[in-house]
Amino acid sequence: MKPANLIDGRLKIRHLVLVIAISDHGSIVRAAAHLHVTQPVVTRALKELEELVGVELFVRGPKGVRPTVYAEAFLEHARGVLAHLRQASGHVAELANATAGTVTVGVHLAGGNLLLPRAVALLKSGHPRVNVIIREGSPDRLAADLAAGEVDLVIGRKRQSTSPDAAHQTMLYREPFRIVVRRNHPALSMVDPSLGDLEGFPWVLPLSQTSLRGELLEQFRNQGLNLPESWVECTAPLTTRTLVAETDYLAVLPETLALAEPQLAVLPTPLTGVSQTIVATRDGSFSPSPSTALMLKALRRVGSQMPGAVSAQ
Repeated sequence: MKPANLIDGRLKIRHLVLVIAISDHGSIVRAAAHLHVTQPVVTRALKELEELVGVELFVRGPKGVRPTVYAEAFLEHARGVLAHLRQASGHVAELANATAGTVTVGVHLAGGNLLLPRAVALLKSGHPRVNVIIREGSPDRLAADLAAGEVDLVIGRKRQSTSPDAAHQTMLYREPFRIVVRRNHPALSMVDPSLGDLEGFPWVLPLSQTSLRGELLEQFRNQGLNLPESWVECTAPLTTRTLVAETDYLAVLPETLALAEPQLAVLPTPLTGVSQTIVATRDGSFSPSPSTALMLKALRRVGSQMPGAVSAQ
């Protein structure tokens, strides 16, 4: 099979939109309904695309279609192309009207309680017509949304090994993690409790594949301990706060979040070396839109006022 020539004018944007819709909905019928076109239109366009690339993209079955290995490879690039086009469209629109625009920010836990709200307030005070959309999700989900162009910035913990090659990170500030419990928790009556003293309580732990989980495990191992036997994994901030505030569970939270919760108390138990650098991550393969640049400016300014601020870059 000779490599397909996808830049000779035969490939259309509608082909990319269509193949993504078929993959997302798992059916030509559902893809047609989603795109508000008839089924024959989708079938004909898919046939055009398969003839163009020279391979079968979907295997038909009684319950729908599933992508072939060729489609999986093509879809990755198709999503990237559409993401860049969305960015280009927004960029041009904002340049045409520099006083207005929209920036979409993804956030999980780190930086979400103080940094981001203060940065949004600062941005809106000077540019009230710039709209801000905030999305909460897991770090992996937000990284995928950033790559797909569905968010402009992601605020969170610096992740050395999982950031996309094209990602550009702006470091904002550093902060330690602290062990938190509810008010009147039995552990508060202990004098300088060690991890060993706390091992018998139930814990809320970060997900096993996260760097924070690995750092916490290392803290226990350095003291000859295993992770507590009773634990739950949780990535939902509100669930974690409620579970700790209403039970004997312990959790590890960023210091700014731990100190801001009136229902929680911070234990003096040290977690040496367990800290985080808060960063703003964007797609570095193109320049930020004017609204994104304004949001970054506000984040840097607020970050410079946080304890543990990182020098301006």
